[in-house]
Amino acid sequence: MRFDSDYKMLIDGQLVSAGEELDVVNPATGKPFAACPRASKDDLENAVTAAQKAFKSWKKTPVDERRALLRKAAGLIAKNADALASLFTKEQGRPTELAKQEILGASYWLSSTADLDLPVDVTEETESRRIEVHHVPLGVVCGIVPWNFPVLLASWKIAPALLAGNTIVLKPSPFTPLCTLKIGELFQSLFPAGVFNVISGGDELGPWMTSHEGFAKISFTGSTATGKRVMESAAKDLKRVTLELGGNDAAIVLPDVDVDKVTEQLFAGAFGNTAQICVATKRLYVHEDIYDAVRDKMHALAKAAPVGDGSAQGNMFGPIQNKAQYERVLDLMEDAKKQGLTMLHGSDVPKEGYFIPLTIVDNPPENARVVQEEAFGPILPMMKFSSVDDVIARANDTEYGLAGAVWSADIDKAVEIADEMETGTVWINQNLQSTPMTPLAGHKQSGVGAENGIYGLREFTQPKSVYIPKSSDSVR
Repeated sequence: MRFDSDYKMLIDGQLVSAGEELDVVNPATGKPFAACPRASKDDLENAVTAAQKAFKSWKKTPVDERRALLRKAAGLIAKNADALASLFTKEQGRPTELAKQEILGASYWLSSTADLDLPVDVTEETESRRIEVHHVPLGVVCGIVPWNFPVLLASWKIAPALLAGNTIVLKPSPFTPLCTLKIGELFQSLFPAGVFNVISGGDELGPWMTSHEGFAKISFTGSTATGKRVMESAAKDLKRVTLELGGNDAAIVLPDVDVDKVTEQLFAGAFGNTAQICVATKRLYVHEDIYDAVRDKMHALAKAAPVGDGSAQGNMFGPIQNKAQYERVLDLMEDAKKQGLTMLHGSDVPKEGYFIPLTIVDNPPENARVVQEEAFGPILPMMKFSSVDDVIARANDTEYGLAGAVWSADIDKAVEIADEMETGTVWINQNLQSTPMTPLAGHKQSGVGAENGIYGLREFTQPKSVYIPKSSDSVR
C-alpha cells in the first residue's frame, strides 16, 4: 500500500474515485502537493445507503466481536504510524515526530474505547417485575472532523459509534483528507462492507450530510459558528447531535508558583500545535507579583523555539494549517498593532507558507479583540491580575466554556478556583490532558453533549426501557 498517492474514498467496502478532485495544499509551502476525491451527492447517497444496509446486521454483531475489530483497527494504525505521520506533516504541517504522536494516540483511543461497556441498567427489581434500561444504537452516524487533529479526533467518533453498534460515514476536512482516506483503505477488508465509510469533498459536502435524512446522529468538531449551522440543520428531523466547538480558554497563575517550572508548561499549553488546539490556553492571567518574570521567560522561550517546515529536523512548530485561518490570525495581529498594543515576537519564520511568529501580547485591555476572540493561532494575550475574585470573573466573562487551568502551589486554593470556573474541563498545574475514559464537554457555546468515556459512548445510543413481569398471570 502506498501512502504518497492514489487517494480514494471507502464506500460500501470499495475504494472509489469521484468525478472531480480537490487540491490538497502543503501549508509549509502554500502549494498543492496532492489531490483527493470531491464527493458528489450520488457518492454521499451511496455511502448512506450502504451504511443503512450494514446497520441491520452490525447492530446484532456481538459486542465482543465489535471490540475485537476495533482493537485490530488500532493495530493497523500503529503498524503504519511512520508512513501516516509523514503524510500527516505534508497535509497538516505539524512536525513529523509530533504527528506520529497523534497517529499513535488515535490507535490508543480505538483500543481503549473498545474496553468500555454499556451494561443493562436495572431501575427496579421487585417480586412482581424487573425494569431494564438498555442502551441501543441509533443507526447511521455522520462524523465530521476538523483539520487541527484530523486523525485523533476521527478516532473519537469512529470508536464509540462502532462499539455501540452504529455504522458511520466519516468526512475529513477538505484541508486534511489524506490520512483519513488512507485509514479507510487500511480498514477496507477489516470491517464488513458499509460499516465504516470515508468520503471527502468540498465545503458543500458538510451541509449535504447534516441535512440528509438518512443520518440518525451528527458528531461534529469545529467552530461554534459552524456548529450552530449544524444544529439548525439537524433540528429539521431531530437528529441527535454531539458538538465539540470553540473555546477561549483561560489559565490563572497564582503568585506562589515556581516561575521557571511553570512557564515552560504554560508555553507548551498555549503554543502547542502552533496554538491550533481547541483547549489551548488562549488567555493567560498572571498575578501582578510574578507577571514580568513569567512574561519575560515566555518571550525568551518564543525567541528560542524554531518554527518551520515540519518535515525538517529540529523544528518545534509548524505553519498555520490553511490560508483562511492564516489570514484570520494576521487580521487579529494587525488589529492589535492598530490599537497600539505591545507585541513580543518569537523567532523568525519562513517567508514561504502560512507561518506566523509565536507572539505574546503584553497586558492588553479586556475589550481588545485579541482577548475577546478565539485566535486559534500563535498570538497569546497575557494579562495582569491582583484579586482572585476579579480574575475569576474575567475568566468567566466569555460566551465559551470549553476548558481552563489553575496554577498554584496551594492545591486546595486551586480547587476552590476551579470550582468557580464555568468550563467543562479544568486542569490544576497541568494542561492539554485528556484520556479515553474522561469526558470532554463544552459549557455555554463551546458545545453540546460529551465525547470520550462512558459519557461519550452513551451519546451514540438511545435508552430503551423494558418492563418485564415476573410471572405470566396478567395474560392468562
